[in-house]
Amino acid sequence: MATTALEHAPAYQRSTIVEWLTTVDHKKIGIMYGASAFIFFLIGGIEALIIRAQLATPNGTLVSAEMYNQLFTMHGTTMIFLAVMPLSAMFFNFFVPLLIGARDVAFPRLNAMSLWVFILGGIFLNASFLFAAAPNGGWFGYAPLSSRQYSPGMNMDFWAIGLQILGIASIAAGVNFFTTIINMRARGMTLMRMPIFVWMTLITQVLVLLSFPVITIALVMLTADRTFGSGFFVTAAGGDPMLWQHLFWVFGHPEVYILILPAFGIVSEVLPVFSRKPLFGYSAMVFSGAFIAFLGFGVWSHHMFATGMGPLADSFFSLATMLIAVPTGVKIFNWIGTVWGGSISLKTPMLFALGFIAMFIIGGLSGVMHSVAPADLQQTDTYFVVAHFHYVLFGGSIFALTAGAYYWWPKMFGRMLDEGLGKWHFWLSMIGFNVTFMPMHWVGLLGMPRRVYTYPEGLGFDLFNMVQTVGAFILALSILVFMWNVIRSWRGPADAPADPWGGATLEWSIPSPPQEFNFAEEPVVAEKDAFWAMKDAAGVDRFPEPGHVSGRGIHMPGPSWWPVVVAVGLLMFFVGLMVHRSWAFPFTPVSIAGFALMVFGVFKWAYEPVDAHAPQH
Repeated sequence: MATTALEHAPAYQRSTIVEWLTTVDHKKIGIMYGASAFIFFLIGGIEALIIRAQLATPNGTLVSAEMYNQLFTMHGTTMIFLAVMPLSAMFFNFFVPLLIGARDVAFPRLNAMSLWVFILGGIFLNASFLFAAAPNGGWFGYAPLSSRQYSPGMNMDFWAIGLQILGIASIAAGVNFFTTIINMRARGMTLMRMPIFVWMTLITQVLVLLSFPVITIALVMLTADRTFGSGFFVTAAGGDPMLWQHLFWVFGHPEVYILILPAFGIVSEVLPVFSRKPLFGYSAMVFSGAFIAFLGFGVWSHHMFATGMGPLADSFFSLATMLIAVPTGVKIFNWIGTVWGGSISLKTPMLFALGFIAMFIIGGLSGVMHSVAPADLQQTDTYFVVAHFHYVLFGGSIFALTAGAYYWWPKMFGRMLDEGLGKWHFWLSMIGFNVTFMPMHWVGLLGMPRRVYTYPEGLGFDLFNMVQTVGAFILALSILVFMWNVIRSWRGPADAPADPWGGATLEWSIPSPPQEFNFAEEPVVAEKDAFWAMKDAAGVDRFPEPGHVSGRGIHMPGPSWWPVVVAVGLLMFFVGLMVHRSWAFPFTPVSIAGFALMVFGVFKWAYEPVDAHAPQH
């Protein structure tokens, strides 16, 4: 039986709230990432339902034009930065150390700081609704629309500063996971023995570290334009609004792969387990993922075909966009090859993984259509584009993340989600998703522009929009089914076996949920699919339930308040930037106090004893 933390706890007992606020355990941080991201996902979903209700019929009056602008801007911003990215981060945090045989991440306290900066940044962005000043310039904040001349309120200040806060959280996490994967793999786990999810995580962190500084520079320029009256994006002042588009999309297109590569990794873990055979073409999957990331930095201007870049630039970015479809196609064929001839078990994780492949193919095909500049000129800023990126990001990322949730839920919480409810969740999601977004292709080709809050009768949009709205509420019902599944499983006993699916990777070799120290002894890896190999070497079936292990004498990093303190100081610093308008004294007392608190927190963090209050197992 594993030794518990309670047996070696300090003389005092921390409350549950304090324990979670101060934890540096990567598993608890992963759970908090997931819980907070799911809350933001629900907020973004409610915004989407209001948008669809407004557009259900011609000449809708549910919300005003201004409120509609705020809703679609916050919906896009929330889903990308506050839902899909941190839901991926949940899996990074919880499972990357387990998958590579490590006891923790490289920088546990930096990990905690990243979490709290993300949560406070998300609260800051959504607090804009309390001031009737939610961002209203679109999720990509095009200049000059986002300048103070055309957006005079605090709306776009909230957006520019909120994204800077979230960017700090992302860069901190990127440094942490890149270092963890490079330096902390178990003995014998060479790069080409890593699980595919770990590979996709590593590639994603490279994208984060290279792309987020670009958007940070752009946001600092925008903040300077809005706050101090500089002219980076003002033509009359020698600036160029096209500079914003280039900077934004140099970040924005790699961001698409930051959102989808973790989904590729999850599906590549689920399919082999439920096909009962190894992943087809492991090396090709690794190199195609790296090639996608490399090419992802060379296609940004396919978002800008309508800006008049000229035939040479249009031709280059058209060809690069077509080329990036090749490694993506390699992945799709390898997933099909994995399933082909396998002993398929259609459990809920497998259903969502297969649904991901089908929906992502549709989204990918419409994406290749946009690589043709003349076609893109007809489709850009219409609902055809909205259909495309929802097939990629909902039918792609969200379906895969849901597959991961059902697959890894028993490992995270020691409870099995109900299979019957899971299948209801899948079919409602599949039906609701396609009923919502498939008609957007047709209404877009009919000419309905995106980002309009109403439309007149007689243009052929009416029926399609009503169908889309019905589909959106079916999709919402599927989320309620999932939530009921979670509640129902939580009320039951924590009796999930350590290895309920017959897993191939190391996380299934330890109890569910894992001990704080993860592994009592560092695993030794001899080949890919490490846990399957261990079972084979032991002469046992690949689908047993392993026994629990003891873990005495293991020191883990102790809890710390300082990551929270640093995150609060950082938030105060940026909040102070919202309320001044002068070059002469650019920092308010709030900013100065926040900066001082942040420096103090970093100093105390740096000199805090490594084993302060550390649990020993």
